[in-house]
Amino acid sequence: MDTLQGIILRSIGGFYYVEAADTVYTCRARGIFRRQGITPVAGDRVSITVEGEDTAVVEEILPRRNVLVRPPVANLDLLVLVASVCQPRTNTLVLDKMIAVAEHKDITPIVVINKSDLGDPAELERIYRSTGLECFTVSAAQPETLVSLRRRLAGQVSVFAGNSGVGKSSILNGIDPTLVLPTGEISQKLGRGRHTTRTATLYRLADGYLADTPGFSSLDMEQVEFIDKESLPGCFREFAPYEGGCRFSGCAHYKEPGCAVRQAVEAGEIAQSRYDSYVTMYEAVKDIKEWEKP
Repeated sequence: MDTLQGIILRSIGGFYYVEAADTVYTCRARGIFRRQGITPVAGDRVSITVEGEDTAVVEEILPRRNVLVRPPVANLDLLVLVASVCQPRTNTLVLDKMIAVAEHKDITPIVVINKSDLGDPAELERIYRSTGLECFTVSAAQPETLVSLRRRLAGQVSVFAGNSGVGKSSILNGIDPTLVLPTGEISQKLGRGRHTTRTATLYRLADGYLADTPGFSSLDMEQVEFIDKESLPGCFREFAPYEGGCRFSGCAHYKEPGCAVRQAVEAGEIAQSRYDSYVTMYEAVKDIKEWEKP
């Protein structure tokens, strides 16, 4: 029997659909995973033993680079956060929370500002380009604006997130028309209507994978992906140049005097909205005791 390495595209009903050697195998998983409390998820790189023409057994889950709890998906390269310059106008606090989760999980966040043909993207561009994050300004109605984003997604495992109505499906159609996402993220190609499950699925793009994550929302990330107060400053990459410049070591960049980060905000070197988001997130976790952490 052949042993191959592949990637889990989807799990449902105790079966795992693994792409390996240009074939999608329907796999069972060894009972040892259940006994070890390990659940294979979409995106996992695995070793399988082929039993039949398109059936196999998952023998090993290779080390994960990252994993999200909900939606359950592993080894993401990019979290593509879609913002809008007009209705629905993007809530920067929500966007910043999702960026922080990506940074905490070692997933590269990318900000995509959509609907640039309907409003002025300058303010969002100023905020997020000043952080050092990759930022793409696009209009799903203008395919030429999607060229750079399409190139960036090549060869990556990506997941798109953003409020309903910001244009995720329109952008994805422009990037890969074979997805056929008409409205409300309902996919004809995927063969289903409204999302009723939290099972994540990977789909092959022209070059790379897209994690289709039904029910994926910023609320999921806020409730499930906990970031403690010690880790939070590291999730705001624009703080890094000022670390070590504060009067007190271990400065939380909250209310301490002589804080270099707060001075940078006052000088306009760090966007006020980003710092406000940090403070809101810090206040939510600062009093949580070690034994209370999820």
